[in-house]
Amino acid sequence: MSDIHTRMEALEERLGDPFDPDNPAGFAAVVAADEREEVPQGGADALDEFGILAEFVPGSLGGRLERVDHLVELMRSVYRRDPSLGLGHCSSSLLGAVNIWTSGSPGQRRDAAELLLAGKKISCAFHELAHGNDIGSVEFSATSADGGLALNGRKESITNLDRAHGVVFLVRSDPTGGPRACSQLFVPVAELDPERFRFLPRFRSVGMRGVRLGGIETQDCPVDADAVVGAPGTGIETAARAFQLTRIAMPAMSTAMLDTSLRVTLHHVRKRRLYGRDVAAIPMVRTTLANAFADQLLCEAFATVAARSLHVLPASGSVYAPAVKFLLAGVLLDALEQLSLVMGAEFYRRDGEHAVFQKMARDIKPVGFGHIARAACLSAILPQLPVLARRAWSDAAPAPAALFVPDAELPPLDLAGLQVVTGGQDGLARALNAALDHDVPAVLRPLIETHVRRLESLTESCAGLRPRDLSIAAAVEVRDLAARYTTVLAAAACIGVWRHAPTGDFLARPEWLVAALTRLIGIDSGRPDDVPIEVEGALVEELLDRDDRTVGFGLSARRYR
Repeated sequence: MSDIHTRMEALEERLGDPFDPDNPAGFAAVVAADEREEVPQGGADALDEFGILAEFVPGSLGGRLERVDHLVELMRSVYRRDPSLGLGHCSSSLLGAVNIWTSGSPGQRRDAAELLLAGKKISCAFHELAHGNDIGSVEFSATSADGGLALNGRKESITNLDRAHGVVFLVRSDPTGGPRACSQLFVPVAELDPERFRFLPRFRSVGMRGVRLGGIETQDCPVDADAVVGAPGTGIETAARAFQLTRIAMPAMSTAMLDTSLRVTLHHVRKRRLYGRDVAAIPMVRTTLANAFADQLLCEAFATVAARSLHVLPASGSVYAPAVKFLLAGVLLDALEQLSLVMGAEFYRRDGEHAVFQKMARDIKPVGFGHIARAACLSAILPQLPVLARRAWSDAAPAPAALFVPDAELPPLDLAGLQVVTGGQDGLARALNAALDHDVPAVLRPLIETHVRRLESLTESCAGLRPRDLSIAAAVEVRDLAARYTTVLAAAACIGVWRHAPTGDFLARPEWLVAALTRLIGIDSGRPDDVPIEVEGALVEELLDRDDRTVGFGLSARRYR
């Protein structure tokens, strides 16, 4: 057994059975802590004992981060129990650290690694309420003063700012503006002059209530000039590279919320009878369960392939990352809403054995706007589409098998080598064009042909886009092209996962792929279609079997506690 699988099992064992009411890291403790706007202390202690922050530190710096797909799968063990614990106690530190791994000096990388390996948090202070996702317009400034820099301004709605030992700030370093007006600074909190800054009151939230959202206000607060991460003026460029990892990894971790919500829904309906029959046998309920299971699989297929692409196809992260964030957020939000209809009145309960459902339904909401909003994802994709259409989408070539095979060897992760724009390289879309070059079951051929035709239509539409069509003010129908592109990528990822699945594995069967491709066609049209009745039974049977065996509903189907 590999080291990562050993760690996954060890983390599951340490966190325990989430349905055990006496488990200090279980759902009962999670819901109780959420009522207090906290994370469960028992869960936090278990993660600290495990050394969870070492998972975010590259192996070359003494940590355990080697592969993005492995990091995601391990963190799902945390997110499936408590997303607030996953974000607030763990992955919020990843947001700041990836910028240091990408552009930091050797000393900064060493200092950041030492903090995380000691269990100390790093906060990422980019956001300002006045500017939202427009991080290039930040007003928080760092100007030259007395041989160093002076910080002035406010940062708001920042995770763990008052508990962090280090902070990565995005600052305006050139008051004249321009493309290189922003820099990043890595500052130890202990070095901030307490007379020159103050922490702002906590921002309270509806979902993720255990996450401490705070802020900071500074006035001529001195920091060393060597706090700058990378070259001055490269703050946005560094983020454009570094956040390719987090914009894939964090939505991918969030699929665990659907896993838990689907599992709780199953526990609810399998014990109930209505109108003289088992609720789980009611056609509408069966269809909703099958839809959610298909959504789980397609989301994890796309996210896992994209995570591996950071190693295998590093030139494409600038489009794959926002595509993952956009598509997964939409699918997950819709899936939780549909499951809530099946839960009925139990959806609202804040006590009892199903109380964690309402917490998951609230905690899933930030996946649509946190870190980067879905609309901003389309704005990141859109300017790159014409070049992709002209250079990549008309070709057909198989994608590297390492994208789809779980145990395949991957090249080392090189964050600094990621590209700010793709430059017309798109191995996944080219693979979709090649999908019919192999034998395909009759039940799959028309669905794959539909997705190939959609790519052909997208190619024609995008190749003729003009520069004035690609701005933030792009017309709705033009922005829809970027949304359609995300379904093309997801379809290619699902087909690749199916084709490379081991013989005998559920993922090698055509039924789940029929369901996923059908759902994606509906998403592309504005509303996901139900799983076809011809494959619904196979999906529900597999879902119930996994529930009985307490294994995950995603790609790995690994054993859970």
